[in-house]
Amino acid sequence: KAILNKAYNDGKVAHDDAWRRVKPFPKVDAPRIEYLEIDEAKRLVNACPTDLKQIVRGALYTGCRYSELTQIQAQDYRANVGKVYIKPSKSGKPRYVTLNQEGVKFFEQACLGKSASEPIFLKESGEPWGRSHQQRPLKAAVKNARITKDVNFHTLRHTHASQLAMRDVPLQVIAQQLGHSDTRIVEKHYAHLSTDYVSTTIRDNFP
Repeated sequence: KAILNKAYNDGKVAHDDAWRRVKPFPKVDAPRIEYLEIDEAKRLVNACPTDLKQIVRGALYTGCRYSELTQIQAQDYRANVGKVYIKPSKSGKPRYVTLNQEGVKFFEQACLGKSASEPIFLKESGEPWGRSHQQRPLKAAVKNARITKDVNFHTLRHTHASQLAMRDVPLQVIAQQLGHSDTRIVEKHYAHLSTDYVSTTIRDNFP
């Protein structure tokens, strides 16, 4: 439906009447989101070769997509505020990703000796990471880390968001960190990991 709406907005079709009233299928469960526990994330990082380890750590600290991480340049790390500037990508809007102290130290080290326009994450050969270049080495690292979950690079993004949700970070904040325009997707995938606000309030206040 989003593709059809884009076609209409781009003037490729004259009317959107044919699909405007189409509704989502009822009672369709959200797909199960796989994420790593903290100890699993550490094992994965330790099992990665050096170049893959850097971009995997970058994903865990930021929650960014692989395509976003490959585009980050040294000048995009803003040391004065502890944030990383993410250029317009899938969402079409730029954003700033906030780092914790560990993430700040990581990006400071990763930027050392790099010119402003140089990518932060490069392969060991000095070449940029390309499309799907991460798949085979990540699969091998997952196996070496003895992680039995179905892990791909997007799992690292889910891990970032899930760990925030389990610490009761507001869903609006998580949505902003991930680059979503509203909380719908975050609520769909991560709300069950958060403490239920209604239940907690009732239990704390009912006499």
